[in-house]
Amino acid sequence: MANILIFDSGMGGLSVYREVHRALPAHQYFYLFDNACFPYGELDEARLVERVLELLTVFVARHHIDIVIIACNTASTYVLPALREQLHIPVVGVVPAIKPAAEYCRSKGLKHIGLLATPGTVSRRYTAELVQRFAADMQISMLGTTELVRMAEDKLAGETVNISHLVRILTPWRGNDKPDALVLGCTHFPLLANELSQCLPKVHLIDSGEAIARRVSSLLLQPFTAKRITEQTQQLSGRVYCTELTAKAKAQSLAFAKEGFTFISEFCV
Repeated sequence: MANILIFDSGMGGLSVYREVHRALPAHQYFYLFDNACFPYGELDEARLVERVLELLTVFVARHHIDIVIIACNTASTYVLPALREQLHIPVVGVVPAIKPAAEYCRSKGLKHIGLLATPGTVSRRYTAELVQRFAADMQISMLGTTELVRMAEDKLAGETVNISHLVRILTPWRGNDKPDALVLGCTHFPLLANELSQCLPKVHLIDSGEAIARRVSSLLLQPFTAKRITEQTQQLSGRVYCTELTAKAKAQSLAFAKEGFTFISEFCV
């Protein structure tokens, strides 16, 4: 049994957890979200790297974590090299699902891929390199927004999604030139899949969840990982931690409970 940590600035990592847990149910899951610094898309690079290293080096040691999933596109683009150097355990990041979107479009004879992500992910050179590598023959349109991140957080706190506002955000894709496949380039966005499909009917939504689950599965089968897996914990209920136990975090704990996590606790370095 492995201790698996899913980390995000907010609750977007739940979309990743669902896929990983579906593939690997017999493990102990920990979820840590840094709501004290939410959203990460508004932090500068140096502060983001410093913050994630500070939190995860302590959390991993304290809870004997075997594998870390950085369930945040923004953090993944900045933090992975430094984090892997510090932790010495497998660290899995997320990237926009450009490759599977291109494969889907080619299989259907389609050409237009939309990327819905945070402004930081849209503007990153890494994203442009993914497009050039896997979808150079496709029409690519990108839309950067942090508003959907907050919408997803509010939804999981029990608030109703404002569909009219979501429609306004998606206006560039509401005409005849809407994408055939839409890459959800932030882990928060699959949490709004029903609302996005309502606003963009007949657009195929694609995220990175299944790819991450496959990667985690392969890493847990590697000998050097298997040696670290212990039987010290028999409790299979997930454990969730936040960095600031606010009223909103307490409201969001209900969404975690529906996924099989216990009550929320505050984590302090």
